[in-house]
Amino acid sequence: MPNKAGLPNKKELEAVRSRLIARRNELVHKLSQFRNESKEVESDVAQDLADKAESSYTKEFLLSLSDGERDELFHIDAAMKRIASGGYGNCQMCQKEIGKKRLAALPWTPLCIECEEKSETETA
Repeated sequence: MPNKAGLPNKKELEAVRSRLIARRNELVHKLSQFRNESKEVESDVAQDLADKAESSYTKEFLLSLSDGERDELFHIDAAMKRIASGGYGNCQMCQKEIGKKRLAALPWTPLCIECEEKSETETA
């Protein structure tokens, strides 16, 4: 049940916190696997130019996969800090409340949908 401002109450925040921790652990495990696979690709001895190209491509692919996960980890850690400080549920740009559906879908999101759209437009 939300408080007067519509922000999550303590019970809801604890549920979000648990969900964030579970997702964080999943990402850390996945990143660790990517790192290990990347090292394996690097340590394989390539015998010809085609093998070297394939090995290089595979390594780049594995490393690029983890960029999104690293970004998500950063946002999860920031969301957990906002929960601890009492700022969770408010947009970090305009300070308005982030919609409940958006928080349910992306509990680590720092921005309301309007500010997210503005941000994407500015960086495009």
